[in-house]
Amino acid sequence: MRSGPPRPPPTPEQILALAQREHVPARIAKGELEGKMKCRIWRKLHAEEAKRFDQVYALMGQHPGLSLGDGFGVVQSGMTVAEFMARKERTQRKAAIKQARGEVDNEAISAFLAALVASKPEMAVVLAERTVLDVLVSEEPISFAFERTGRMEKLQVVLLTRRSEWEKLLPTLERDSKLTQKPANVARQPDKRPYSDPRPFLPQVGQKVRLVLRNGITLTQPLLKAGRFDLLLGQPGNELFVPLHAILRFEPAAQEPEPETP
Repeated sequence: MRSGPPRPPPTPEQILALAQREHVPARIAKGELEGKMKCRIWRKLHAEEAKRFDQVYALMGQHPGLSLGDGFGVVQSGMTVAEFMARKERTQRKAAIKQARGEVDNEAISAFLAALVASKPEMAVVLAERTVLDVLVSEEPISFAFERTGRMEKLQVVLLTRRSEWEKLLPTLERDSKLTQKPANVARQPDKRPYSDPRPFLPQVGQKVRLVLRNGITLTQPLLKAGRFDLLLGQPGNELFVPLHAILRFEPAAQEPEPETP
């Protein structure tokens, strides 16, 4: 007895349509279309898993745009769709920030801090509501150590510069009065801060930028370097160290027109 021509392989569209209709995994739908186990048999043999597929497809019907994978995530987590999608978005933002930081060279920032530790100038350590004068002893992943103050969490620091530079800058500082009276808090989660991704600052290196810091200090200064977590502004030798977590608003400053040649 001669067999007929071989059955053409099922198309992805056919597999998806059958999987959605029968509420089964795509591999089971593909198997039925290839002449193997039927979907209804699989559902009888795997009743618990079939029940989860029913739940997921019911969710997908209630929430257009919800993918099968996200639907399973909702069912397995016990969250609502809104809660699960918010958590997924946070996770994606955290991963994106981590990747962005890894793409930025931090050598210039590390060298600047190492030079301060070595030369031991007196520094102005600007915090949310006060300024401390001290000498930087060491830098650690999440803190600075100072000669008199001791260890200080980096999240507390709004600005760091040599005392001599701070005393020159102080009389001319522009401030946001509302933030001066009530400084903005720093979110511990990087994805909840206004600026955690350093990449938007990179094109502005060498140009003047305008920064509003969380305690109201407003700086319009040349951007010297952008590192993974911090910026250097001002002039070489008189740098202003500003952590990204201290920045509330950022924009390129209006550039002064070049003088016309006679």
